[in-house]
Amino acid sequence: MLKNLKINIRMAMIGFATLALTATVAPAQDVRIGAMREGTSWYVFAATLEQLIEPILGDNSVEVVARGGGVANPMVVQAGRAEIALSNTATAVWAFTGHPAYEGASAPDIRALVGGLNSVYVGVMARQSFLDEMGTNDLGEILASGEPVRILMKPAGSSAVPTAEMILEALGSSFEAVRENGGDIVQVGAPQIPAVIRDGSADIYIDTMIPGHPTITEVALTNDMAYLDLPQAALDALAENGLTPGTWGPWFEGQDGPTSGGNLGTVLIANASLNDETAYQITRALIENAAAMGEAHAAWRRFNPENAWQPENVGIPLHPGAERYYRERGWIE
Repeated sequence: MLKNLKINIRMAMIGFATLALTATVAPAQDVRIGAMREGTSWYVFAATLEQLIEPILGDNSVEVVARGGGVANPMVVQAGRAEIALSNTATAVWAFTGHPAYEGASAPDIRALVGGLNSVYVGVMARQSFLDEMGTNDLGEILASGEPVRILMKPAGSSAVPTAEMILEALGSSFEAVRENGGDIVQVGAPQIPAVIRDGSADIYIDTMIPGHPTITEVALTNDMAYLDLPQAALDALAENGLTPGTWGPWFEGQDGPTSGGNLGTVLIANASLNDETAYQITRALIENAAAMGEAHAAWRRFNPENAWQPENVGIPLHPGAERYYRERGWIE
């Protein structure tokens, strides 16, 4: 699979990559890119970035780490298990500041390279038959009803999990309360999610929503699903925790209009120990080949390089190497 993916990525980069690859070779420093499992948009991003920066840094100098996630990756970088990684902007802030979501841990040594890569909304879906039984599509009313509710999400490590906890808490509930009412919190890997919904083992599904998301696309195509707006109390709570309230879609089957949710954002982060020249070259290669990233996956097509340094898009301090690039471009004065 990886071989075929790399071939497709190289084809997508024709006409884009050569400009960045004429840069002076950076000082030797192996770079591991923290991503997620194969098949995710983050894995595609990391594999594409690998093809962009390896000719600059040297053969066999770049490796994609095909595990982790929005919550885990800031700590992966902090611990030195990857030099750079994709992170949600919100989770980068949580890790940097020692937010309670990290249960006493923090990542003071992470720095931003490129922000605003794409919007990642946490959204809520439900089986239409379940909503018909409940007589409402208001998430707050459903949770307050006292009726058993089975809520499906990915395992710990996904940004959707702590965000779901925040949503439930804002609506007067919790994972524990759901279970006490006879419901359940069902956590399985992405490949198992469509089957869990198809066999009726879950009622509500909370996940990160991006255009073309393969799991959500399959769920929407193989089930009669409805898309639930987050109540204002939940949106306010997410805003207090670094997410940006907004709307997502319509992106999937049966989604007739925009749905409200919280945007986690996406940022490429690095350990502060990454040497400045390597950070500069990675930033330059990504910014100047933004179109190649969009060709590799639809999720990256709305990225605006001129906004990549802005505080609201990075959340944490810039790496000095990245900051030098943005100043050279005249984007930071």
